[in-house]
Amino acid sequence: MSLSSDSLAFALTGAARALLEVDNGSALPRALSMVFQLPAMKADMTAGARGAIQDLSYRSMRQWGMACSLLELLTDKPLTDARLRCLLRCALALLSEPVPAYAAHTLVDQAVNAASADPELLRAKGLVNAVLRRFLREKTSLIASAGKQEHALWNYPQWWISKTRKIYPQQWQAILGAGNIQAPLTLRVNTRKISVADYLAALAQHAMPAQTIGPVAVRLERAVPVNQLPGFSGGWVSVQDAAAQLAAPLLDVADGMRVLDACAAPGGKTGHLLELAALDLLALDQDAERLERVAQNLNRLELNAKLVQGDARQRDWWDGQPFDRILADVPCTASGIVRRHPDIRWLRRPEDAAKLAALSASLLDNLWGMLRPGGKLLLVTCSLWPEESIQQAERFATRHSVIRLDAPGQLLPAANQESDHDGLFYSLLQKPPV
Repeated sequence: MSLSSDSLAFALTGAARALLEVDNGSALPRALSMVFQLPAMKADMTAGARGAIQDLSYRSMRQWGMACSLLELLTDKPLTDARLRCLLRCALALLSEPVPAYAAHTLVDQAVNAASADPELLRAKGLVNAVLRRFLREKTSLIASAGKQEHALWNYPQWWISKTRKIYPQQWQAILGAGNIQAPLTLRVNTRKISVADYLAALAQHAMPAQTIGPVAVRLERAVPVNQLPGFSGGWVSVQDAAAQLAAPLLDVADGMRVLDACAAPGGKTGHLLELAALDLLALDQDAERLERVAQNLNRLELNAKLVQGDARQRDWWDGQPFDRILADVPCTASGIVRRHPDIRWLRRPEDAAKLAALSASLLDNLWGMLRPGGKLLLVTCSLWPEESIQQAERFATRHSVIRLDAPGQLLPAANQESDHDGLFYSLLQKPPV
């Protein structure tokens, strides 16, 4: 049988294939890109189907620990077919959501249709039907049994849960809980083009309720495609988390300053810096494809910077002229932004934080030599782990002569009415004047 591209079965097929790629080590955005290009799906891929596949994939990742445990309880022995495992885990993740997005029997029926339409899974459609219908009959007891395992209860790997509990003994449950809530659509208002008050009024005219959660941060009550936002194409706003919006103002930039945005892609902080002042700004990134996203963002904002592909640990791209300000958004485990990237928790390994901290330390040491006396460097990570954040800043200060300025330090992820942001770390360092 063939599947209509607007059917839930088609979306389940695509999501299951993307989740299989994540299981094999690919980041979810890359996995989705691969699925969208599959010959078997590309011909029927509409914008609606693409959005549905993406939505199911992200939902499943947030329930992945529970889904894996439920499948173990519902089968006598491990399933050897990886595609079948991922289809069932995807369906179980959606069925076990605290607030399911789909009617249970509809989802079961569509999962069976997805198996029936796949020649490699056709013979297993009876198993799909039996497993999912048993789950519906025994849902309460099965979820209770699975929830006795912390990785299922919290939907994180056990090592991640244990590490969070050890580092944040008072806040660990709130941190893990915040990471399981879908992030809102938060915007940064470009006050060069429109005031925050006027933009809120424009949103209200389009029946898009929103509120301010920062100086220029606006959170929408309901997310919408960005092309529906008033003034988006004209650069009135950019999508950026409220915590990330703290970076550019901390650097205290002024017209004419020479500024380096190291590891700049995708360009959110680059754009914000240029909205604050007329700068001689160099945006550096090692990835040419991601650097193109910086260019696209700046073009939409009608702002200009010099874009350079290069490694911030090297100096072959530098002209030798020192910078007044350096924004160092260094590589890290991204443990503070799992609500936006729920696949990260399943892809990371316990040893990754130390490895990435060592990489970032060499990057910071190199950048420090490019900063003029009296200049400021802002260390930013989207990590919750101290070896990548506060310990990184402290070790840096022991290697160099620095003046430590006021900065927020470690921000823990928050998701409530008054405060809604990812988990980021900030340390502002000044090079002593000559």
